[in-house]
Amino acid sequence: MRLAIATDAWEPQINGVVRSLGETARRLPALGIDPHFVTPQGLATLPLPTYPDIRLAIGAGAAIAARLDELSPEAVHIATEGPVGLAARRWCRSRGLPFTTSFHTRYPDYIRARVPVPEGWTYRALNRFHAPAVRTLVPTASVRAELEAHGFGHLVLWSRGVDADLFRPRPDARLDLPRPIMLSVGRLAVEKNLEAFLSLNLPGTKVVVGDGPQRAELAKRFPGTVFLGARTGEDLARIYAAADVFVFPSRTDTYGNVMQEALASGLPVAAFPVPGPLDVLAEPGAGVMDDDLARAIRGALRLDRAQCRVIAEGRTWEAAARQFADALAPFPALAAAA
Repeated sequence: MRLAIATDAWEPQINGVVRSLGETARRLPALGIDPHFVTPQGLATLPLPTYPDIRLAIGAGAAIAARLDELSPEAVHIATEGPVGLAARRWCRSRGLPFTTSFHTRYPDYIRARVPVPEGWTYRALNRFHAPAVRTLVPTASVRAELEAHGFGHLVLWSRGVDADLFRPRPDARLDLPRPIMLSVGRLAVEKNLEAFLSLNLPGTKVVVGDGPQRAELAKRFPGTVFLGARTGEDLARIYAAADVFVFPSRTDTYGNVMQEALASGLPVAAFPVPGPLDVLAEPGAGVMDDDLARAIRGALRLDRAQCRVIAEGRTWEAAARQFADALAPFPALAAAA
């Protein structure tokens, strides 16, 4: 089955949406699905206000329709609610074709952190976007319950995996810094709530990996923190393995792939008890959740690193890809032939 995946988020962006789509797509051919990405690449774009690293396509409608016509897919999945996603949605609806969507980002929280827009307005707009989909894929049961409370329907789970070959315990990994080393990885943006972590008075060293619009401000406000910038691959994996605890201060993420990477590296997690951590850290020994983040960090430092690894080994991208594949809505002619 030839699948078009329409997404506004794509390389060179480094975020959970891009990682989830890429890792899932790599496993789809083994399930009989030929994935093709429809992205803003090659289109004129403008930077997203307050977030210049993310660029939105201008006048995407005709270009995306032409790409889909040329591809002639047998199923369409729309991953994001931006201009590319809207254009793909319009293409499907104008032809009476079914499609699926996925919910990755709590835009009501992200927008409210920047401008005083009521959450209800944003949820209603998102609900209108996803309502015509046959199914909307969500990462966790907590997110599903939250969206159902806002009137969303036809929600199904599409979990996340982790590359346990890349992210693994590495006894020789070292960071020449005072211990304990408290690590956080992700975009440096206001919705990630990094201040809640960086403002804590704790012994050891705070290390932050990632880039984003808040980096200069945070580096100035918290000079004792080690900012390593964006890292990927083996370089990132060795940093995980060299740390003592992973700190996830976000209260808005729908999942938090970085927590899985930490667990696979044998790194316990400290987080707030909110959706995302409540799902990823549900198994005993994965981490400590507390409204007092400092207490969560101290508790996580006492956990068994080997147990963290065991938990992560049961979470594969192959299983996530099967969930994704099972949720797709093939076009009627293909479905009738099945």
